[in-house]
Amino acid sequence: MNPYTHTGEHLRAIRIWLATFIIGLVLSGITAFPLESELHWFLGLLQTNTFKPFAESIHLLPWVDRVYTAEAVTNRQYPFLAYGTDWLAFAHLIIAIAFIGPYRDPIRNRWLFDFGLIACAGVIPLALIAGPIRGIPFPWRLIDCSFGVFGCIPLLLCKKHLRALEEAQIATTSPKLS
Repeated sequence: MNPYTHTGEHLRAIRIWLATFIIGLVLSGITAFPLESELHWFLGLLQTNTFKPFAESIHLLPWVDRVYTAEAVTNRQYPFLAYGTDWLAFAHLIIAIAFIGPYRDPIRNRWLFDFGLIACAGVIPLALIAGPIRGIPFPWRLIDCSFGVFGCIPLLLCKKHLRALEEAQIATTSPKLS
């Protein structure tokens, strides 16, 4: 197989998985801005005849109703508290921008893959420690943990392709011994 083709395949795979990770960060970021509207829509969906029996049986409906009420009351009485969520959203967008570096040059910016994996791993203890302190139900904490777990998948695949890319590049630049 032509090593240049092999190199191109690994670079393409890294970019696809990084784009997936970046899109996830951007979506997480932009959806943190309109929380009250999103919760209102989600609550309405859960209250439909289609979803209500299931949502009540797993205690999702009362939880989302409680969260929506808290968000709506807080936004009316203390709108400045939402500023913290705005900063959370902004942080997601900035982290997504940081991953443009490895998208462009994965070898030079390889440290960002480790940074992303550490951040993803950090989601789990945060959810499991802060969640009970803040009164977050256990199933919801598991959903939060899943963001860290699923975030690791594209980054681990990027690291796998990065190693192969580096090996392919070394193979194409090493002098051949006779």
